[in-house]
Amino acid sequence: MGQPVREYLLTLCVTAAVTYLLTGPVRKFAIAAGAVPEIRARDVHREPTPRLGGIAMFGGLCAGLLVAAHLTNLKSVFETNEPRALLSGAALIWILGVLDDKWGVDALVKLGGQMIAAGVMVLQGLTILYLPVPGIGTVSLTPMQGTLLTVALVVITINAVNFVDGLDGLASGMVCVAAAAFFMYTYRLWFGYGIEAAAPATLFSVVLMGMCLGFLPHNMHPARIFMGDSGSMLIGLVMAAGAVSLTGQVDPDLLNQKAGGLREATHAMVPVYIPLLLPLTIIAVPVADLILAIVRRTWKGQSPFAADRGHLHHRLLEIGHSHSRAVLIMYFWSALIAFGAVAYSANDASMWIVLGIVLLSTVGLVLLLLPRFTPRAPIWAERLVPPRYRRVVRAALAVDDPAGGAAVDEPGEERRSTVPPGIHGATAIGDRSRFVDRRKAGSHR
Repeated sequence: MGQPVREYLLTLCVTAAVTYLLTGPVRKFAIAAGAVPEIRARDVHREPTPRLGGIAMFGGLCAGLLVAAHLTNLKSVFETNEPRALLSGAALIWILGVLDDKWGVDALVKLGGQMIAAGVMVLQGLTILYLPVPGIGTVSLTPMQGTLLTVALVVITINAVNFVDGLDGLASGMVCVAAAAFFMYTYRLWFGYGIEAAAPATLFSVVLMGMCLGFLPHNMHPARIFMGDSGSMLIGLVMAAGAVSLTGQVDPDLLNQKAGGLREATHAMVPVYIPLLLPLTIIAVPVADLILAIVRRTWKGQSPFAADRGHLHHRLLEIGHSHSRAVLIMYFWSALIAFGAVAYSANDASMWIVLGIVLLSTVGLVLLLLPRFTPRAPIWAERLVPPRYRRVVRAALAVDDPAGGAAVDEPGEERRSTVPPGIHGATAIGDRSRFVDRRKAGSHR
């Protein structure tokens, strides 16, 4: 099992490295191309930031698949049409996202493009063939039923990821956590139970992790570039492709034989049953946010695609959480649900898993109720933590600004000393002071 792990690790590193190295040039290209939209009322960032980060992520996807195609244990995946189907659908959704980031695309046009991308994958064989139903068994789907279910799953997953992309590093981090949990489960099916049909989903999850990890350093708060719809729809489609490949093409009867009985197989298929309902356990948080947004907007008589500030991450900011804390809380809940489902399927002591999830959920609720609590690291560990958690920096700020000008950029975070523009104070387009002067003058870009 060591050789496959090394090959997956190599694929992950190549995908992450290519994505990371491409993001810098893509940022400059986005600025030159004018893909720097004005700040909208629902945005939480304060300065114009370029989009089109999905270009770098698509480059990482292509690089990861290219490397995997030449590795001993992974090249067998390319004997099927699934990688080609993924790349075809990803290219279509990526082009649609680039057009939307630059010029803007109507919501219905984007929905149609998402359905076309899903249909292209279905035509090349990436579709749901089986439907494992608890208590009934395996249900074989007709081509029409499989097509409709696949398109629905892809569209829902794409929009769930797209809706949650509202804070710096939120979407890429949550999807990375989800992909890590998904990889653990699919790898266990392939090399633990010997089910080769789980190999494509395992590869897709590794490439997805690499795309997100390579982009995150550029996208963490304060973000230097946004992935835009070209990135959020892309990673949503890759995630959906892995779910379709696993849920719809791994025969539960085969797992029944490998697991040694119906009870064991049912227990092992828990993370597959749940994706059919959510549709993905590993992105349950963005899916819940998507459902709440549709209900909220429809109740107000608005279009389900109308943008607003009612998403979960917006509400976390409203109750007093800082930007970074809101993102970490969303990471926490995503990891809890995703890894909890995987642990439940892999461990016979399910009751202990449930109790652990309940305990961690309680911890998460406590964190939600303490929005202004800022932990402080002990003195010996201050070099290992960000400056906002260091007592020495906080005391120095009080000395430098005796007038009490402790203006806060975010709730719970003190502003650091003024940084000259052009060093760390430079924005995506120019100096930070340039935008401050424009705002004071009331000018608009």
